Amino acid sequence: MSAIAGIYHSNNEPVPVVHVSGIMGALQKYPANDIKVWHKENIFLGCHAQWITPESVGEQLPYYDYERQLAITADAIIDNRDELFEKLQVERGRRKTLPDSQLILLAYQKWEEETPKHLIGDFAFMIWDEKKRKLFGARDFSGARTLYYYHTQQQVAFCTTIEPLLTLPYIEKKLNEQWLAEYLAIAGMIDAADASMTPYKNIKQVPPSHSISVTEDKVKLTRYCTLTPGKKLKLKSNEEYVEAFQEVFQKAVTSRLRTHLNVGAQLSGGLDSGAAVSFAARDMRKKGEKLHTFSYIPPEDFVDFTPKQLIPNERPFIQSTVKYVGGIKDYYLDFAERSSYSEIDSLLATMEMPYKFFENSFWLKGMFEKSHDEGIGVLLSGDRGNFTISWGYALEYYAVLLKRIKWFRLLQELNQYSHNTGGARLRMLPVIARVGFPVIDKLFPQGTSYQLPKLLNREFAVKTGVFTKLKEYGIDQTGWFPDADIYEERKKHFEDVFQWNAGNTLAAKLSLRYSVWKRDPTNDLRVVRFCLSLPEEQYVQNGLDRALIRRSTKDFLPDKVRLNQRTRGVQGVDWVHRMIPHWDAFTDEVEQLSTDKRILEFLDGQVIKTALLKIKQGAQPECATDPDYKILMRSLIIYRYIKKFT
Repeated sequence: MSAIAGIYHSNNEPVPVVHVSGIMGALQKYPANDIKVWHKENIFLGCHAQWITPESVGEQLPYYDYERQLAITADAIIDNRDELFEKLQVERGRRKTLPDSQLILLAYQKWEEETPKHLIGDFAFMIWDEKKRKLFGARDFSGARTLYYYHTQQQVAFCTTIEPLLTLPYIEKKLNEQWLAEYLAIAGMIDAADASMTPYKNIKQVPPSHSISVTEDKVKLTRYCTLTPGKKLKLKSNEEYVEAFQEVFQKAVTSRLRTHLNVGAQLSGGLDSGAAVSFAARDMRKKGEKLHTFSYIPPEDFVDFTPKQLIPNERPFIQSTVKYVGGIKDYYLDFAERSSYSEIDSLLATMEMPYKFFENSFWLKGMFEKSHDEGIGVLLSGDRGNFTISWGYALEYYAVLLKRIKWFRLLQELNQYSHNTGGARLRMLPVIARVGFPVIDKLFPQGTSYQLPKLLNREFAVKTGVFTKLKEYGIDQTGWFPDADIYEERKKHFEDVFQWNAGNTLAAKLSLRYSVWKRDPTNDLRVVRFCLSLPEEQYVQNGLDRALIRRSTKDFLPDKVRLNQRTRGVQGVDWVHRMIPHWDAFTDEVEQLSTDKRILEFLDGQVIKTALLKIKQGAQPECATDPDYKILMRSLIIYRYIKKFT
């Protein structure tokens, strides 16, 4: 909703006007409905405001409360407003128009540094407590909004994005090699295990689930939210679990429809986005409003090479959802002229850091562009659904039944599961045994597991001690947690704040760039806590994986989508196909990279040269999952980013 910024001099020196104008000037590349600053001697707060919710229209930010001597600048949408109104005893006449920033200020007056524990929503804010001479702020539990800062004994500067901080003469633009080492060492989409680090040596970030407090020359980070599975919810019947889920999920969806602009949603052919869309459309239909959905499809000339159980073009399933739900204006976007290669510089400028999700980069960005063109204020998604509303992996659960010697129930489940998915009932037993007893794979390995080559230069790894540091987080030299099963993965997903940073950084910065706020009801704190409280049998039962969401969307989604266990949508498998027109340029640039001493300080040159031999043979679309193809795209993104420092 806004970009926020500020500077505080703890030694009481005035903040120069030129520093204020430098930071605010750097934010002018983003669209804004209003731009204001509050400047008082040694403290400055700024806001580059985008009005998304009805209450934010005309909102005064930064806002100074003369009575309480508190000032706030905020990038926030608070979803539990009604609950806070009651707790804070806000007069009913004020509730409809009270901006979220002033609601946060009222909460701070009551709870002070405990305030973030009471807030549900997407937020980053900073409060200047004049009486206590203290700067206090926080970032929401999953880091849906970004908040960067720089500090010395005399100065603290903060901002939603990194570039404005670099306008300050005392902040040097220098690569953080420790961050880069973690980025290169960690497998998957995660950037760094230390969630306070950034790619810039002197700039840090407030991690998700943390608050920041600045008093005199001290900066303190405090974790205020930890998500761990607690006491299990025990209800009397499956129907009661469904009713309870529908209530909490509808509340999460409805609270995310708060905008005076149009509402949009990313829609695939699956359950997570389908659930968000169906619950939203039902609510909006009561008000006579239409939901706009945006769906990615491959270009017309793409030839599908994937196995029959995978579907690159989900349009038939999407159209089935649109027709069944109703009240939807649907858009199907193939972004025919775009590719992972064509969008690198634009994404690096937006992200302000390297990224690993290049297969989907062009359409993720394109969704925001199209949403902006259609006057969308809020863009719903179901990104966190795999770990919340659609949790439930059948084979892993059946492995648990096998280990617990619940064989009769296991055979019942396998009978129903084989009916739903097709195939013989007992064909899955060897797979289940391997899942339940990993030692079998070690004793009797089958084939080779998929793994990206290690891109990290060994000397650079030793120099930074990266694997010693990662070991503190439980990550080994494979770049991930050793021997972790799916249940341990889920537990760590919610316990480790670094797992939230990469995806939410993209969403926050694209939101700011296009003035479209991405909102995910599957990531609502109330939904997360509810889903973590459920017994595992609610997620896998009667041969259904993801059983809770399948049962809870009866009469919301068509059975073609709701009960589909035979096929799965895959996005991004057309990335090599899209790069065919750019293949020579791509190959030439990788050739340059492979001999550039600057980048080879960080990357393993031999890995790059080996992979280069393969891409010189020409673009082969069916190699979209080939580790060598993928490692070269990652290398190229890093290469272009590193060049910005030299």
